[in-house]
Amino acid sequence: MADPVQPKIKIQAQDFDIAAEIGELTAGRADIGAVVTFSGLCRDEAGALVALELEHYPGMAEAEIGRIAVEAIGRWPLQGLTVIHRHGRIRPGENIVLVVTASAHRLAAFEAANFLMDYLKSRAPFWKKEHRADGSDGGWVEAKDSDEAAAARWR
Repeated sequence: MADPVQPKIKIQAQDFDIAAEIGELTAGRADIGAVVTFSGLCRDEAGALVALELEHYPGMAEAEIGRIAVEAIGRWPLQGLTVIHRHGRIRPGENIVLVVTASAHRLAAFEAANFLMDYLKSRAPFWKKEHRADGSDGGWVEAKDSDEAAAARWR
């Protein structure tokens, strides 16, 4: 019997290398037939945004993402799982989040990645503050009903 999958969860300020993360997850593996990645980037909101500031509670964010990662591993036959979420000041065009799922078959990898992103958008303990190009206070970003609805489909 194969060893249980241990998810890799990282919360960090620095950028990440998508290709390197895929390579690390798949190195020496012949049992993986599908790798799905999702990378989320900061948008400029039609030129109105100069940065997005992400805050989190260290330790709590990793634990919560780890909990949902274990749930994904229990729902789908995954061979590997990586979630990296950045914090700090992020400018438009820069990476915010990376989800990498690996499975023998594509459907499990796609569904697990969707599940994880729906969770990250609606439930992960991060707070986002907008920094506007005009110098005004963009305030804290509210959760969207559409993100909540997307997460509800997995219950």
